[in-house]
Amino acid sequence: MKSLFSSLLLLLLLVSCSRIEENNDPVIGIWKNDVKSAMNNNKMVIDKEEWIFNDVYLGRFHGYRNGEVTYLTDFKWTIDGNIYTISYPGTDFPEDRVQMIEEDSITYLTYLSGKPFAIRQN
Repeated sequence: MKSLFSSLLLLLLLVSCSRIEENNDPVIGIWKNDVKSAMNNNKMVIDKEEWIFNDVYLGRFHGYRNGEVTYLTDFKWTIDGNIYTISYPGTDFPEDRVQMIEEDSITYLTYLSGKPFAIRQN
């Protein structure tokens, strides 16, 4: 009886486990932006921004001032066609809608207006 229960439990675990889909989206990685003015679009006084995109449609945003992290939060990202939407749950940050552009062997994320958002770090 004990081995039957163990076998059923093992079978249940094997059947209920699903395979994790592999995400090879080219946005995965680290993207940075040097803020040109004292404040970024979210009214934070920082001089550098960094987004770390991971393969489960999540990421981490860091805001830096003089090399020190002054703000960090998680974000979610989605893709629809060639448009990436970045949202920051739990904050009052607006969503960012960007697209990926490659010029002269450098990959950029730009707002839909063409304004630079971030550059890929190698």
